[in-house]
Amino acid sequence: GRAMEEQSPTSYFYDLNFDDIDYTCTPLLFGEYEKCLFRNCNFSKVLLNDHKFVECEFVSCDLSLVKLANTSLRDVMFTECKMLGLKFEECHEFGLAVSFEKCILNDSSFYKTTLKKTDFKECRLINTDFSESDITGSVFEKCDLAGAIFKSTNLEKADFRSSHNYTIDPEINRIKKAKFSIPQVIGLLNKYDIKIEM
Repeated sequence: GRAMEEQSPTSYFYDLNFDDIDYTCTPLLFGEYEKCLFRNCNFSKVLLNDHKFVECEFVSCDLSLVKLANTSLRDVMFTECKMLGLKFEECHEFGLAVSFEKCILNDSSFYKTTLKKTDFKECRLINTDFSESDITGSVFEKCDLAGAIFKSTNLEKADFRSSHNYTIDPEINRIKKAKFSIPQVIGLLNKYDIKIEM
């Protein structure tokens, strides 16, 4: 039975700070990270497959094109991070809970994810795909949603009042009790060839 023991066990990291590390050169040790803070780290194109992050915070990190296959993100906060082209639908579904502040999430995808009551504060969500996702009660505060895709998306009770550049078709999305403001709410009428005067 010795051969079984050769596979290294999952390492557990608790309440640690990781500053200024370039993970494209030094691989992140495989394991579970709880209450850890990653600051000024470069994860660009890194494989984070099967890693677990619980109540962690990423600040001023580059996470562009990171691979998230079966990655657990439970109560993870991203602040001032560059997060281009991420596929959040590849994450482990169980307990998926994230929040974003001042992040660049252009060309990322939340396809079919369930992310109720998610905070997006001052984020760039250009061409981000929310198709078939459930973002009920989420708050989009001062976000740029140019080209963001909403299709069969549940946006009930979501708050778009301070955001701009969105195009949301009410016929193919659930928008009951969602909040919008003038003049940005015109983004719900973009598909109709009509002229609106303020």
